[in-house]
Amino acid sequence: MKLNEFDYYLPKELIAQEPPKKRDFSRLLIVNRKERKFEERRFNEIIEYLNPGDLIVFNNTKVIKARLFGKLPNGKEGEILLLRKIGENLWEALCRPAKKMKEEVILKINNNEIKILERKKEGVRIIKFLNNSDREVIEKYGKIPLPPYIKNPNIKEKDYQTIFACKEGAVAAPTAGFHFNKELIAEIKKKEIKIGFLTLHCSLGTFRPIKTENIEDHQMYYEDYEIPDELIKIVEETKKAKKRVIACGTTVVRALESQMKEFGKLIPGYYTTNLFIYPPFQFQLVDALITNFHLPKSTLLLLVCAFADKELIFQAYQYAIERKFYFYSFGDAMFII
Repeated sequence: MKLNEFDYYLPKELIAQEPPKKRDFSRLLIVNRKERKFEERRFNEIIEYLNPGDLIVFNNTKVIKARLFGKLPNGKEGEILLLRKIGENLWEALCRPAKKMKEEVILKINNNEIKILERKKEGVRIIKFLNNSDREVIEKYGKIPLPPYIKNPNIKEKDYQTIFACKEGAVAAPTAGFHFNKELIAEIKKKEIKIGFLTLHCSLGTFRPIKTENIEDHQMYYEDYEIPDELIKIVEETKKAKKRVIACGTTVVRALESQMKEFGKLIPGYYTTNLFIYPPFQFQLVDALITNFHLPKSTLLLLVCAFADKELIFQAYQYAIERKFYFYSFGDAMFII
């Protein structure tokens, strides 16, 4: 398949620049795969489409202050975007200006030094925090890595975290979870709908654009994830009762389906995945999906097209554009059933 098959035009004014004042008051588009029809609702009305015994799985990763700015040896500014921690004070990262961020170069942030150790493929560097711990430097000088399409300078750190965020390590938020607040979760539990958690630290694999003409040639970057024991028990109970496993977000889908593809079942522990889900793909565990509206020609859009149907998803996107839904991180949501 060609990448251009997954392109669409989005008016700039439909790119959400801030979250709704009340998270569960965003708009919701119900996409019914079987009946191939759409319904417009308020997000908190999603509860009407959930049944007792269903399970919603959330990603509880927490976005870190992954953007670091400092001075290069020539006195000019350099930027580091942390991707994955790989050892004591060691990280994989993206750096710019790329031509100046060569091996052995040191970026200084006040009295803190970060050294470029190695340049890997696809522009990723191995960096090391030299004279102070990575955690100390990140907490003191780091900035939340908002997506480049968000131009609003007034976004606060808490705006770019889900209410479930507790496991530090992500450099992008699992944005489908933005629509949930404590009140909605309480209503969901009251209806005897189960909730489970896994952790996938959203990184380059989530947000790097596809640059290959043929989709099959794209290589996903590895991301770290964890499957806890308690989630496995809830999933098994849900499937045994013939109820639905509902993924909140594409990152949850990738973690669950990576396990099924590799092991045929869920196994507790820490893993990495570079699973690239695109049409056609045989889903083994996820029955329904809560997700935002994604960028054209992105891996996230391809995953959604694989889960539903490319034609149906593009019809849904056109429907949303015509009715002025908001798109991307702070935008409105879809529930694909």
